[in-house]
Amino acid sequence: MSVEFAPLLIEPAYRKVAAAIGARILSRALREGERLPSETELARQFGVNRSTVREALRELESRGLVQRRPGSKLMSVSRPHHEAVAAGVSHALLLHDVTVRDVWEALTILEPPLAETAARTRSAADLACITAAADAFSAQRADAPRAVRCCAEFFRCIGRATHNPVLGLAQEPLLQLLEPSLGVMIDKVPQARARIATAQRRLTEALEARAPQAAHQWMARHIRDFRKGYELAGIDLGLRVTAGAM
Repeated sequence: MSVEFAPLLIEPAYRKVAAAIGARILSRALREGERLPSETELARQFGVNRSTVREALRELESRGLVQRRPGSKLMSVSRPHHEAVAAGVSHALLLHDVTVRDVWEALTILEPPLAETAARTRSAADLACITAAADAFSAQRADAPRAVRCCAEFFRCIGRATHNPVLGLAQEPLLQLLEPSLGVMIDKVPQARARIATAQRRLTEALEARAPQAAHQWMARHIRDFRKGYELAGIDLGLRVTAGAM
């Protein structure tokens, strides 16, 4: 009986270089802001062509692990931006045909405990951010896209108030997917802005008072209200979420 072996995976040299540098960055052997050696020096150390190093650095740059600072010829170690990481997750979810209901249900599960945590952990600066976002939303009378951005920022400020980066990263992709349907709802349901403003005010009061249970309850009510708004706006909850306007 003959034995068959799977073909060996042969990776391009630039990916091996990128993996080696990336491993140093992720292990914190290379810290944020630290400059990498020049392309010529890296090529010497790895024993590859300079073009191979250049391609490896491009790959690392696309992943947000390195960047070229203004006025410098050398690449520096960087940290991927929060929004960029979340955007990648959002795009993946779009390709998995998530629906308006999927996003709403996920927010129903995530946001109330998050608000409860924020009521315990928020700082004065966090409360100022939350209040400013609520005020900015209330000030938007006719500009629906701006109102949606302010509404999403209100959620983000609460997420940051937990001081837990994992929760923020879990929240952000959902907010990016929420915005298109929320924009349609705000445009079509006259009372939507007033109801959102009321919920934001109540949530802000609960966070200011450091009242976790009230924050949880008001956030749960706020997210439930979105579903009512969708129904009044005639938005099909089974509709696939798409990038941009619905």
